Amino acid sequence: MFLMHKGVMWMLIATFFFALMGTFVKLGGENFNSTELVFYRSLISLAIIIGIMEFTKVKYSTRYFKLHMTRSSIGFISLLLFFYAINHLPLSTAISLNYTSPLFLGLLMPIILRRKIKIGLFFGVLIGFIGVFFILKPTFDNQSYFAGVMGLISGLGAAMAYLFVTQLGQLKEPSLRTIFYFTLVSTICSGIIMLFGEVNSITYKAMFILFGLGVSATIAQIAITKAYRIGNTLGNAGLSYLTIIFSTIIGIIFLDEFIDWQTSLGISLIIISGICASKK
Repeated sequence: MFLMHKGVMWMLIATFFFALMGTFVKLGGENFNSTELVFYRSLISLAIIIGIMEFTKVKYSTRYFKLHMTRSSIGFISLLLFFYAINHLPLSTAISLNYTSPLFLGLLMPIILRRKIKIGLFFGVLIGFIGVFFILKPTFDNQSYFAGVMGLISGLGAAMAYLFVTQLGQLKEPSLRTIFYFTLVSTICSGIIMLFGEVNSITYKAMFILFGLGVSATIAQIAITKAYRIGNTLGNAGLSYLTIIFSTIIGIIFLDEFIDWQTSLGISLIIISGICASKK
């Protein structure tokens, strides 16, 4: 029971800081492309994580290197697509599409974690993807629709990544080590991609945005990794929908975003279906 409550606490921290991270991505999108934002986010997080690991004497070596690389590679691709969606869609819409991950979690758990699936889950998934339709339908022009599809794929990637995080937690891998490999892979991969494109200069204003992006992402990553290590996987997935609520509030108040009734309905359906899918 105590571990469950600790898992809830870590998820509350994670959802708030993920919403904050999305806000910094949105602000940073005015000066940087998605790959650059992933690079700076990952680089700053990597520096912070290395500092914490050195202070706490957590070792870098692992017996599960292949599993770390699989989780990190999928997580990097998901993060890149997620940032792209945020830069081309309203914040709450992009995050809602990314947070279809619990729907995918419910479908993937029987395959990867060999857990029994309930028939009611399929109804939850159906409701969720009806919600996706309502979100994508009002923005059916090529650019917005493509960004929406990328956001949806990022949700699938996030679901797979969280399943591997759960497996690593069951293997007693330290949370910091899991985050270290993820940020390391993301930094290297995004850095390589940047070599083949134009790199934008960093202004003083952009420096603060990038710093905020890296710090908020690090806090969120530590919190969610701890939550998935000690809490219930699907229960945590249900709580993750608080990020949509936080991001919607931030988008309306601070980013002057407008959410029409179709998008609002779609977001509501995704939240409802995700909570249903997260029930045991």
